[in-house]
Amino acid sequence: MEGADAVAHGCTGKGNDQVRFELTYKAFNPKLHVIAPWREWDIRSREDAIAYAKEKKVPIKATKDKIYSNDRNLWHISHEGGDLENPWNPPKEDMFVLTKSPEEAPDEPVFVEIGFEKGIPSEINGDPMEAVALIESLNKIGGENGIGRADIVENRLVGMKSRGVYETPAGTILYIAHRELESLVLDRDTMHFKEMLAPKYAELVYNGAWFTPLREALDAFVESTQQNLTGTVRFKLYKGNCIIAGCKSPYSLYREELATFGKEDVYDQFDAKGFINLFGLPLKVRSLVEIDWGIKPDYSKPDYSKFKRD
Repeated sequence: MEGADAVAHGCTGKGNDQVRFELTYKAFNPKLHVIAPWREWDIRSREDAIAYAKEKKVPIKATKDKIYSNDRNLWHISHEGGDLENPWNPPKEDMFVLTKSPEEAPDEPVFVEIGFEKGIPSEINGDPMEAVALIESLNKIGGENGIGRADIVENRLVGMKSRGVYETPAGTILYIAHRELESLVLDRDTMHFKEMLAPKYAELVYNGAWFTPLREALDAFVESTQQNLTGTVRFKLYKGNCIIAGCKSPYSLYREELATFGKEDVYDQFDAKGFINLFGLPLKVRSLVEIDWGIKPDYSKPDYSKFKRD
């Protein structure tokens, strides 16, 4: 649209963000020339970058006293650098932007209900909301109650470890809510397979491989799993804790008449005997063969003499 023949970004030569940006450039226009000052100029540290900005009268929030690298978007804010580079140092409280500490959070719990339509969060406490407003609202509610802080050491794509502190109140609430609703709606095999694919999907996103055939193929699978993911999840938010307080869906596979220990006609408990016999057949055959061969079992008998009654 701009007719540009080059693009620039401010990423350092050590981060993952440079990879994410430039893989995107390559996907749309591999002929673009990339200008990355951190990799081409004499800037080698955050102190150098702050001095350059001061010299050129570029307004920035970072100072040599608060030298953190902060990246913020709708979803989260990240903090890196400075004293955080030593993983033994706890993050300072004045660094946080979106969240209160659990100690400063209200003494009374807050209850929140999140509604989903086909896997997409669509309402808070019964009020329909568009995506941006919904996330902004949950960021405020969750942040006030100390929800969403994460302090991690990550394995960067470029080969080094890096420590970062993140604030994502809305992301934390939505992740837990979505997972809870899936546990109610998805069948066992689909849910287990989706959980196996999740780390690979996260790896693709983390490594900047968004515009790839594999990510598109995984999206098709995930979209299929979300067709019946409609329902409501209720939370109790209290001093940094995001506690499930209820979940319901018209497509729930949970049935009380099956789960109950009371009398019912749907599930015949006598059938469990045959199921266990078939499920345990490989173990039984192995044990019988070892007996025929004169081999002792691998499992030693417990020594009950150690457990004496007073």
